[in-house]
Amino acid sequence: MGGKFLIRTFGCQMNEYDSQRMADALAASDGLERTDRPEEADVIVFNTCSVREKAQEKVFADLGRIHHLKRANPALVVAVGGCVASQEGAAIVARAPYVDVVFGPQTLHRLPELIQRRRRSGEAQIDISFPEIEKFDHLPAPRVAGVSAFVSIMEGCSKYCSFCVVPYTRGPEVSRFFEDVVVEVADLASQGVREVTLLGQNVNAWRGEIDGAPADFAALLAYVAEIEGIERVRYTTSHPREFTQRLIDAHRDLPQLAAHVHLPVQSGSDRMLAAMKRGYTALEYRSIARRLRAARPGISLSSDFIVGFPGESEADFEATLALVREVGFDDSFSFVYSPRPGTPAAELADTLPHEAKRARLQRLQAAIEAQAGAIRAAKVGRVERVLVERPSKKNPEELSGRTSSNHVVNFRGDAQLIGCFVEVRIDAARAHTLRGILENDDGLVRAA
Repeated sequence: MGGKFLIRTFGCQMNEYDSQRMADALAASDGLERTDRPEEADVIVFNTCSVREKAQEKVFADLGRIHHLKRANPALVVAVGGCVASQEGAAIVARAPYVDVVFGPQTLHRLPELIQRRRRSGEAQIDISFPEIEKFDHLPAPRVAGVSAFVSIMEGCSKYCSFCVVPYTRGPEVSRFFEDVVVEVADLASQGVREVTLLGQNVNAWRGEIDGAPADFAALLAYVAEIEGIERVRYTTSHPREFTQRLIDAHRDLPQLAAHVHLPVQSGSDRMLAAMKRGYTALEYRSIARRLRAARPGISLSSDFIVGFPGESEADFEATLALVREVGFDDSFSFVYSPRPGTPAAELADTLPHEAKRARLQRLQAAIEAQAGAIRAAKVGRVERVLVERPSKKNPEELSGRTSSNHVVNFRGDAQLIGCFVEVRIDAARAHTLRGILENDDGLVRAA
């Protein structure tokens, strides 16, 4: 067919991965080429997130901004996928009648077919069903241009936290087959990928079979770490309820496993954790952090926090600050609570003024940023192993990469080092990044 497509992605890394797989499907089935210019596109896809209210409304605002393109070119196909699509379904077309296709996270592989149906029938196509893992059997092999890539190992969520829409928009937890994950990672390694990030809404809930025997996430990590060409393995997002001792031991035993864990806690108050239906206590979370640091000294921890959940008192919030001080996070995603329609928490009385919530959020973010700044400053003078990913965004004459602990480092170096692991001595800590000096070229691991 030919032509061009544009994909705009909202939300989490799962959505980023899904968008890349949509791009693979459109290129393989219809020969479409990617563009960043909406006016050039024959297909525009919005891959949406409904976790927070602002993200959801932003989708409809952006849809409104391309309405003139549809009026000027009725053949333009406008598609909405992701979690907002799954949650809203036909209501999207009712609100924005110029939308041609609505599809969910589990039916993204059907996007080319849905576009063809729309063109043949002239009617909007909606498919927000939940076929288990089917999409991975119908998507083309992933194609990447960089040295780092995402690999989805499971879909959905079965935790049913009281504030979260994900179980309703992505369905229950379903793990990909072990063989499929390993084959995808090996294929990426053959394309020059040196670092993979395993993805799942609760990635450490993965369960499968290896050589006919039941296997858990720790076992999968051990096999992925042994794939030739893969030098570093990350994963996100993990859940405290599934954070087993075997997974903690993997951080001790697998040198390829990055020294960084993103482990959402949401609150330091047991009363709030119970209301959120998180399934663990603050003490249990502290225990995981303590055992992780014993297994992998220097490991970096980041987290998610919800401020102002219905019923949160000042004492509850102080308990969160106390947990932050004790655990020592060096990054976080923290937000004021946003009620999502259809979730149990949306029915709870919420009497705390928004101004008070914002003030608490600022206090939390200031505490975590102070910790993060101290952690970055402590790295000055140390030599870090960095995977060089690209030219620096602010200075194309410099290179940018990440440490095992997930800190961005910018330094001067030859562009030929992209795709290599290099030793960099940190000489400065900036607001959100590190600066360093290339030590030497010894022991480089070059991309094939």
